[in-house]
Amino acid sequence: MNGINTLSDLKKGQIARVKKLLTTGSMRRRLQDIGLIEGTEVECIQKSPAGDPVAYLIRGAVIALRSEDSSKILVS
Repeated sequence: MNGINTLSDLKKGQIARVKKLLTTGSMRRRLQDIGLIEGTEVECIQKSPAGDPVAYLIRGAVIALRSEDSSKILVS
């Protein structure tokens, strides 16, 4: 797995597939609504200078996620 376990572990330019969401409630629903479901390909395209948030390419849309949220998304 190349040391990549969560979405927050991705480096700029790396691509991974979503395995599982570890969130519950309304945040889980929001992540699913933007297309983060099992099997979705996600690319890390830009990290802010402070490191948070990070921009990801998800199903053709650029979405910025906080590390707090992206660390709860398992990828392979």
